[in-house]
Amino acid sequence: MSAFGLNPSPLSAASRAAAAAVDGALLAEDLAVLIRLPSVTGSEDLIAGYLADSLDALGLAVEVFHPDPAAMRLDPDWPGDEMPRTSLPVVIGRAGTAGARPRIVLSGHTDVVPVGDPATWTGDPFSGEVRDGWMYGRGACDMKGGVAAILGALAALRETGALARLRGELVVALVPSEEDGGQGTLAAIRAGATGDMAVIPEPSGLDIVVAHAGAITFRLAVPGRAAHASTRREGVSALANLQTLVAALEADEATRNADETDPLMTALGLPYPTIIGKVAGGEWASTVMDLVVAEGRYGVRLGQTPEAAEAELRAVIEAACEADPFLRDHPATVEITGARFATARVAPDHLLPVTLADAAEAVTGRRPAFLGVPYGADMRLFTGPGNTPCVIFGPGDVRVAHGADERVALTEVEACARVLAAWVAETLGV
Repeated sequence: MSAFGLNPSPLSAASRAAAAAVDGALLAEDLAVLIRLPSVTGSEDLIAGYLADSLDALGLAVEVFHPDPAAMRLDPDWPGDEMPRTSLPVVIGRAGTAGARPRIVLSGHTDVVPVGDPATWTGDPFSGEVRDGWMYGRGACDMKGGVAAILGALAALRETGALARLRGELVVALVPSEEDGGQGTLAAIRAGATGDMAVIPEPSGLDIVVAHAGAITFRLAVPGRAAHASTRREGVSALANLQTLVAALEADEATRNADETDPLMTALGLPYPTIIGKVAGGEWASTVMDLVVAEGRYGVRLGQTPEAAEAELRAVIEAACEADPFLRDHPATVEITGARFATARVAPDHLLPVTLADAAEAVTGRRPAFLGVPYGADMRLFTGPGNTPCVIFGPGDVRVAHGADERVALTEVEACARVLAAWVAETLGV
């Protein structure tokens, strides 16, 4: 038995009982209710109230926090935001002995991205419709399926009596604002949602994410010189100047990715992508553009801070401007906007991923792979400001997240709940 009381696979009888007690039908009902609560980032109060009531009904001690978003901006670890908000509802539930160790955290975010054009969906984006074993709806994959799995695991632990016999403490943190930076998780951490280990059931296809890249968002203001279209050679196109900067960013992207040596990240092929996702410019169809404003995303390399990535980005733009005859005297400006996603990594041989993989293998018959992923997540807030080792393990395929007809396989949601129930019972069982 380890320092945290974890047993090697096979699981104890209590852990197997907890896994077996997960009610798949109830789980599907809970997920449908969650999807029908349209908690687009910035509007999470309704779902927070529902989840607080759910945790209370399961026997957890529940607190709902409403930190002031303006005050959160003053936190030295504030991760940025991309949506206006007046409310930041954080739900924390606790079971076991308050303050006891070991303490583990299960965390999930309650917010979802907008649905986009409803005409691109084959059904109501907030229906929770089931087709051929898949539940459809905005947030089904990212990550209401994972939140439902947490609720299902808790219900199973309560059904078997394990929830009342925990020898440490279980903390459940259900947070807003992950999609636009993670200030909900930072608020939960400041409220004490930290521990010896944490699991976030974001979509991972039931593999275990032990490392993730980061990202910053930026805005480029690229100047030109206006002229009449009939004498365009008298002007300088800001759009052409943007193309010059995009070429420099593409070369930088190739270099940064070629320099990576960590196998978890090199396996991704392009762990640190750079994109321009939004472009605006021009005032008249027959006038050479004198200003283009472009917004994009710049990858943060594993182990790099967002501030260091910003310095790299600025250096690339400055060098490209210096090499261009017009931009040398009229340089583009760079502004960092929105979220700031740092990176995270937990050693693959750490107790957390190893024992979670043991539980998953015992429950599902398949041992999860240990992965690195090219996107940012709240995992980095637990491993950073929270000083809590954290991994991602959840149902769903991130490739269908944020898109039309977002969906999750109910079998994966149920499997995730069974693994979480078994792992908690094995970790905190008497």
